Amino acid sequence: MTESESETGRVVEFAIGGMTCAACSARLEKVLNRQAGMQANVNLAAERARVRLSAAADEAAVVAAVAKAGFSAALVDGQTREREKAAKLLVYRSEIRRFWISVALTLPLVGQMFFMFGEHGHMNELPRWFQLALATPVQFWIGWRFYNGAFKSLRGGGANMDVLVALGTSMAWGFSTVVTLFGLDQHVYFEGGAAVITLVLLGKLLEARAKARTSEAIESLIRLQPKTARVERDGQWVDMPVEALMPGDVFLVRPGESVPVDGELIEGESSVNEAMLTGESMPVSKQAGDKVFAATANGQGAMRCRATGVGEHTLLAGIIRMVGEAQGSKAPVQRLADQISAVFVPTVCVIALLTFIGWWWTAGDFADALVNAVAVLVIACPCALGLATPTAIMVGTGQGARAGILVKNAEALERAEKITVLALDKTGTLTCGTPQVTDVVTYGLVRDEALSLAAALEENSEHPLARAIVSAAVAGIAPVNRKKAANFKSLPGHGVEGEVAGRTLRLGSLSWLGLADDPAVADLQRTGKTVMVLAEGQTTLALFAVADALRPTSRAAVERLREHGIRVVMLTGDNAATAAAIAAEAGIAEFRAGVLPGDKAAAINELKSGGGLVAMVGDGINDAPALAAADVSFAIGAGSDAAVEAADLTLIRSDLMGVVDAIALSAATLGKIRQNLFFAFIYNVMGIPLAALGWLNPVVAGAAMAMSSVSVVSNSLLLKRWRSGR
Repeated sequence: MTESESETGRVVEFAIGGMTCAACSARLEKVLNRQAGMQANVNLAAERARVRLSAAADEAAVVAAVAKAGFSAALVDGQTREREKAAKLLVYRSEIRRFWISVALTLPLVGQMFFMFGEHGHMNELPRWFQLALATPVQFWIGWRFYNGAFKSLRGGGANMDVLVALGTSMAWGFSTVVTLFGLDQHVYFEGGAAVITLVLLGKLLEARAKARTSEAIESLIRLQPKTARVERDGQWVDMPVEALMPGDVFLVRPGESVPVDGELIEGESSVNEAMLTGESMPVSKQAGDKVFAATANGQGAMRCRATGVGEHTLLAGIIRMVGEAQGSKAPVQRLADQISAVFVPTVCVIALLTFIGWWWTAGDFADALVNAVAVLVIACPCALGLATPTAIMVGTGQGARAGILVKNAEALERAEKITVLALDKTGTLTCGTPQVTDVVTYGLVRDEALSLAAALEENSEHPLARAIVSAAVAGIAPVNRKKAANFKSLPGHGVEGEVAGRTLRLGSLSWLGLADDPAVADLQRTGKTVMVLAEGQTTLALFAVADALRPTSRAAVERLREHGIRVVMLTGDNAATAAAIAAEAGIAEFRAGVLPGDKAAAINELKSGGGLVAMVGDGINDAPALAAADVSFAIGAGSDAAVEAADLTLIRSDLMGVVDAIALSAATLGKIRQNLFFAFIYNVMGIPLAALGWLNPVVAGAAMAMSSVSVVSNSLLLKRWRSGR
């Protein structure tokens, strides 16, 4: 079962059956949102409903409410996709057979029309009883799906596309049957109703085939998952299902194999192709201590690894889950289409009735009035409106996943195109996030003693600068000489303090320890290095200069962002001199120095007060509040879980160029959505009046309606041509 927790309840995903158009999804969403303890989002293209349940509701209540509305619902679990795929394949094959039978029965009816324009055209008409015999199976056997859908829709208190098709074709068939049975001197329209049903069925088959392609990205991710793993058991290597692995299990990845689960390399060296997760084409070198991820492809070396993430807790599973959630979410641009779809079918029925009355009143010809009313019913297509946005979102988020861009929801993808200000965290975002100690200036201590004292204080800290101090100490000091700290205390944004070897020490920022004016400090800062002070009371014991290299693509990414008209602002806790040096190296004209972790959100709010849409890029726990405050937020994938959780988009590759790609993807996706909505609106705005004026017969109207949905889905599929600019 696809389920997640939130502050306001559980979010559960259901596979929905029986939806045929936007009116269906809009009505079902309205029905579910009326139920106590439910908040629902229904996606027509994905055939999914995501429902947030409070304590007052459960899954059974959702299934019951969906059934009452005339649809079916099933909980989505780990096996649902395979079952659903198999079931859809059976239905598709059955519909193909029905379609060809319908074609065989309809062709004689339509074919006779080509022989009816000569001097003796009426004599070339097929016997009406024969026409009735051909049209009736098409109307009630092949077309039963429309009657069934219409009945369920009306019983649920709404109207959908099935109502239009069933009503329109029934009017044509019923009138023609009366003329045939009573031998009236009127033209019959059996070919119209049969052709409409056949063409609509063709459209649905093409639409189903095209819609299946919109979810290819997530299907390809699922196929990447290995089925078995070679696991160490009692000193022996045993092949076992991946599902049986537990965290801590040791597994072997031989050359050329895929990594079964997330893990840590404990023995061996190799290169791993992570393109399926990050979009990075070059293999990544791996050695002891490095992380490996499920579904990535091992190179020429053997790797002995320890499992750290299995089942739903692998990076791949997280990507699949996030892509699925994004594809099931709804973009704000879709709201107008939903509002129109909710009243679309009743409005069309009224227009058809007025068309019938108008033609019968003015022309006095019942048959012409009937045919034009049928054309109005048949040409109207709420499907195109309903598919315009979700199909583009599904393809766009899938392409993003292929490029290492994970989109949490459709709203974020829509807003990314409109970013005007981008705030960047420095460490781990602009820089590599692996700072190193470059200089140690001591006052009365030897270098190793200063490093030993500093490392003892920083050993319990996860800050990148702390790791740099500890790494420098580990590299140069024998384990027997390392010290331990007592009464450790961390002060975010300032530093740490504690007792080491009976001495009360502090290690942290210059401003905290009051050493901003030291000449040695100024020399180090001018080169872009961050300086930390080790002090005992008011006595300075040592200065540590730490440098974090700029990512190779950071400057190019900043230039690309500025070309897009985006104002780039760097936020850092460093002092002004260090910040200025880093900003200049990255090509950033504007920065905020001395920003404490707790003040980053305030800095974002300040930028928002200036107008425009503000985005934030960060990677650490202390970035989470700022990410939450931003209009659009990006998390660098190598960062903390808190940052990833707070962000709207996650960049699996630790590369700022991913932000450029995300904005480009947003623009491409929104472009397709606008095109789709334009096609859908213009089709209905032009088609319905033409039919009402008698310029379209039902057969042409049916063909146009069938192809409108196919054209919208096909246009969305053109997004598959989008490629990362890296």
